[in-house]
Amino acid sequence: MSKMIVGALQIGSDYAGKAATLDNILAFEDRIASSGASLIVMPEALLGGYPKGEDFGTRLGYRMPAGRDAFARYHDNAVDLDGPELTELAALSTRTGATLVLGVIERSGASLFCTALFIEPERGIVAKHRKLMPTGTERLIWAQGDGSTMPVVDSQAGRLGAAICWENHMPLFRAAMYAKGVDIWCAPTVDERDVWRSSMRHIAHEGRCFVISACQVQPSPAALGKAVPDWEDARPLIEGGSMIVGPLGDVLAGPLERETGLLTAEIDTSDLIRARYDLDVVGHYSRPDIFSLHVDERPRPGTLFRGD
Repeated sequence: MSKMIVGALQIGSDYAGKAATLDNILAFEDRIASSGASLIVMPEALLGGYPKGEDFGTRLGYRMPAGRDAFARYHDNAVDLDGPELTELAALSTRTGATLVLGVIERSGASLFCTALFIEPERGIVAKHRKLMPTGTERLIWAQGDGSTMPVVDSQAGRLGAAICWENHMPLFRAAMYAKGVDIWCAPTVDERDVWRSSMRHIAHEGRCFVISACQVQPSPAALGKAVPDWEDARPLIEGGSMIVGPLGDVLAGPLERETGLLTAEIDTSDLIRARYDLDVVGHYSRPDIFSLHVDERPRPGTLFRGD
């Protein structure tokens, strides 16, 4: 069927840790099921946390012991892909019948990746995308992904791809995903700004795809009983702004601001061909005689062992 319900679950990482965050996600089970949604997108770094304002004790040229302790705690709060939290979410997907796309902090040895996971009913995790370029000081704590985790997934809800937060501003990454035939663009994020919403509408219009942007919402430092340098005590750390956009850049639902909630909209994937009638940036509106893009999808591990 070409018509379906899709949704963005706007929720924040619980400062009590990943177990509390998981409980908060599971509390939405009835609402997800009753919505009839085929696809639910959740924010960036939801399981594992986005520690906005943390500097992990780093100064140019040296690191403080307290920062090492902070990273150890953050590493402990990350998730393993075969861990119990994701087993619980796979079961949630099966019970509700919804494909889930969500951001996690993936633990891989001593390194951490900001990852988007694709979870299908009855199948569990079917694919992952590791953020290619952590932004700014995110590079202190997150490793870079490589071209081997840039999937477009044939899901029950359609052809899904994911770009995490400011990856959405990488033109060549977008071009590669368009070329893979993404129909529903999932954008887990923590970017709450108005210009982000403009980017979501632009990507939908440029790629002639549906876009689901799911942003975290987090309380103010005052509500958390903590101080964040250079941040107003009463201002929420992340204000949300989740939205769903159609393939001509029209806003179908949202933005949802300053509250936790499930945002839904009905989409019709048969609209995609109509939208691409006059703009198909990897088809009739491309100029391969002038421009070309080469994408290296080989895994790039730090060490390669070759046998005889």
